Amino acid sequence: MKGIYRKIYERAKPFLDTRYNDIHTTLSFRYSLRLLKAEGGDPEIIIPAILLHDIGWKKIPEKDQLKMFGPSADRRLQKIHEREGAKMATQILRELDYPKEKMSPIVSIIKRHDTSSQSSSLNEKIVKDSDMLWRFSRQGFLIDRRRFKVSSKKYLAYLRTRIEEWFFTETAKRIAFEETQKRARELKI
Repeated sequence: MKGIYRKIYERAKPFLDTRYNDIHTTLSFRYSLRLLKAEGGDPEIIIPAILLHDIGWKKIPEKDQLKMFGPSADRRLQKIHEREGAKMATQILRELDYPKEKMSPIVSIIKRHDTSSQSSSLNEKIVKDSDMLWRFSRQGFLIDRRRFKVSSKKYLAYLRTRIEEWFFTETAKRIAFEETQKRARELKI
């Protein structure tokens, strides 16, 4: 990880110890690198945005978090973590003297990464796709299946029906499909 990105991650890390966000952010970061390589985009926007996108969850009491994400998420409540995360990201980026012209698009992506079904740029598409791909990874699949109290078979079927709806880039769709194939083999479905 490039020096400035490591610094951003180190600043974000204390806020990622809720909701499995430490694991989620690491996996989403790896997916973002794959998508950047295949789709293009600006790493100076995408990487900080993916490293900081969920730090706002730290401001939400854990007992309230399950109401705010997942298949039955309350979008109004979900918006809270985006707003809080955008404020926190702005502060972190300013403290690190991150280029001002890059800060605005990063913060804009964080403000709408979960609650907007639209995307205004390739950078935003890659961040949203990287964020969503976590659910298809082995770790994300197991964590989400348990916390939503659904069988592996049912959750896998659910994810398969969402690929076209959730993803913006063809690369992310392909990766999601490949991940569902892996989960099916692991589950012997």
